Amino acid sequence: MFSRLVLIFLFASNQPKFGIAQELAPPGQWKEYLPYGSAIKVAVGSNVIFCATPYSVFSYNPTDNEFTRYSKITGLAETGISTIGFDNITKNLLIAYSNSNLDIVSANNIANIPDIKRKNYTGDKNIYNIYFLNSMAYLSTGLGIVVIDELRNETKDTYVPGSTGNFIKITGITSDPSYLYAATTEGLKRAALNSDLTDFHNWQILSSGIVQDVVNFQDHIIFAKNDSLFSLTGNATSFLYADGWQLTNINLSSGKLLISENKPSLNGRVVSLFSNGTIETSLQFPGSLKIPQEAIFKDNQYYTADLFGGLEKLSNNSLEKIFPNSPFERSSGEMIIFKNKLFIAAGEVNSAWNYTYNPFGLFKFENDYWSFYNQYNNHILDSVNDIITVTVDRRNEDVYYGSFGGGLVRLSNNNLKIYKQSALEAALGDPGSYRVSGLCYDAANNLWISNYGAANELLVKKADSTWKTFTPPFTLFDNAVSQILVDDQDQKWIVSPKGNGLLCLNTGSSIDNTSDDRWKLFRTGTGNGNLPDNQVFCIAKDKNGLIWVGTATGIALIPCPGEIFTSGCEAILPVVQQGAFAGNLFQNEEVRTIAVDGANRKWVGTTNGLWLISSDGETVINHFTEDNSPLLNNDIHYLTIHPQTGEVFIETFKGLCSYRGTSTEGTDKNENVLIFPNPVPPGFSGLIGIRGLVNNAIVKITELDGRLVYETRALGGQAVWNGKNYKDQKVSSGAYLVLATDETNKEKVVSKIFIVR
Repeated sequence: MFSRLVLIFLFASNQPKFGIAQELAPPGQWKEYLPYGSAIKVAVGSNVIFCATPYSVFSYNPTDNEFTRYSKITGLAETGISTIGFDNITKNLLIAYSNSNLDIVSANNIANIPDIKRKNYTGDKNIYNIYFLNSMAYLSTGLGIVVIDELRNETKDTYVPGSTGNFIKITGITSDPSYLYAATTEGLKRAALNSDLTDFHNWQILSSGIVQDVVNFQDHIIFAKNDSLFSLTGNATSFLYADGWQLTNINLSSGKLLISENKPSLNGRVVSLFSNGTIETSLQFPGSLKIPQEAIFKDNQYYTADLFGGLEKLSNNSLEKIFPNSPFERSSGEMIIFKNKLFIAAGEVNSAWNYTYNPFGLFKFENDYWSFYNQYNNHILDSVNDIITVTVDRRNEDVYYGSFGGGLVRLSNNNLKIYKQSALEAALGDPGSYRVSGLCYDAANNLWISNYGAANELLVKKADSTWKTFTPPFTLFDNAVSQILVDDQDQKWIVSPKGNGLLCLNTGSSIDNTSDDRWKLFRTGTGNGNLPDNQVFCIAKDKNGLIWVGTATGIALIPCPGEIFTSGCEAILPVVQQGAFAGNLFQNEEVRTIAVDGANRKWVGTTNGLWLISSDGETVINHFTEDNSPLLNNDIHYLTIHPQTGEVFIETFKGLCSYRGTSTEGTDKNENVLIFPNPVPPGFSGLIGIRGLVNNAIVKITELDGRLVYETRALGGQAVWNGKNYKDQKVSSGAYLVLATDETNKEKVVSKIFIVR
């Protein structure tokens, strides 16, 4: 299967070099925000250097400092990389994925070969290395050697050189004019190239024990074993090199034998060896070069893929980091957009609400640039792990984020302050743990805090910076509280994980007067709140003030939040129509996150992909999965939507991506209308966005003489047009008027669209 590769070219700046995409994507377009600061493989291409991360691949051109990103968004089959290799004969880039899928990327196409992925085998199918010989790619796998014909884009053969014909893990392959060599868990093996390589009897063992890799350097077969190098002469092996370091990789590049090594102290080095085992060059940068995974040599310059540093260029006295600007790492926590800035809590807890010791902190995305705050660049955060929640003070733009164990952190003008025992309570039974699991501001600028596991689970930092605690009048397992939402009645809704349900607090006349506080606990069953499940994952408030609740078995809607303490209001279970079938909304899905767009539609993240449903929850508009779309992974962690652009940010198990939605928040007037793309280029077949409209405006597209071409209604503050007339025919080249009706029912020309066919 072939698909056209989309190339995204990025600008570069100083160290570390990164790319900044300035293009405004039209509605319906996808974008990735994958981390590039951790590298696992590097390869020399024709004029570029290819670098693989645990998530994706990018290339770097040393001549013009340009980057190109390759990901599922640009046509790759998967997210999650095992290894890469570049064939200098065919000029193909081979990308092997962590699920054993394989892509062959040529100049204009991507061919996918899923044979290993689909093989019915429960053992090790991983692809560990790639060796090229005569337009064939020899894959080192957990099954044996799989041979790929690059010219036909198909699997040609499989060799299983196990001692009894058993599947065997191969970690490296090389050849000389007579033999094919394999580094295996049984030892170093070889077979004559002119023999039947599928017959395990033809494979001879030369050195027993686990062999890490093998290369042919200047007609010497050199293999790695027990962090040492050995040389093969005939059938005899001799010691070549060892220096007490852990050997990560051996690689041949531009006539050099390059060794990547490290020590447990995160101290790495790259060594170039002569064929007799003596050192030609040793490059070591304590504190900077940490765990090199592979090294190459190109144009008299060394490069390495550093697991903790990304792609790095090395010389005798300098180390330069070179990778596209990106998030620091994969994130899993809450996201919030404030004044065109995206803030992400990058940490996580596991499904049992235990620590994961995630150190990644807080990410910020502003003006197409990513920055981060964590223990790698701020030592004050050395003990602050598992950042899972974030909010912003509207008065001064201070950012507060919560650590599950490390307390509450305030970021103010790049200065950090940590609140622990001075304000928070430690978790019962865990005296050193200050767990902040939910944050939200109310209309009076009081900061509400979920203090998970504490005796008083709910805490508020008042607008005057004084503190007050609240204790729900219910027995909650583990005193578990998390996400907080403030509704239109200033009531506080608090998710209680671990099967406790959903809390609501009405503080009455004031925060300080607790005598009129009212609490309600929503659980399953009529009279108890009528939730579909006691395991609540998320809550959201829509444009009408209604509360949507995501649970382990679907969605509930609380249609009367202002009446829950007066009329006994309970949740209802929306019924959704899908084809000829109707049932409770997401009744078989774990609903992990819900976001509301400008048209009051609900975006829903589950463990089975991303859904868009109508404002009333009765119709499924879209269901995106990793199989039918560029979505990186079906396991969705969190969603947030940019109100002005409609960009839906999607946090998945395999990284962050976004989808440019068709809806934005409406404006007060039809002014400063933005149309994109405009002009519409030849060959464009996507949706044209018309943004900056009043809410639900009627939009007409006409010819210059006023003849109607198309009419629609804005979704929130944005309308979309597919470039066709009411007969579903593509319109001709030329200029077209855009007319919009505002809240005064006055129609006026707001812009023009130029079509180029």
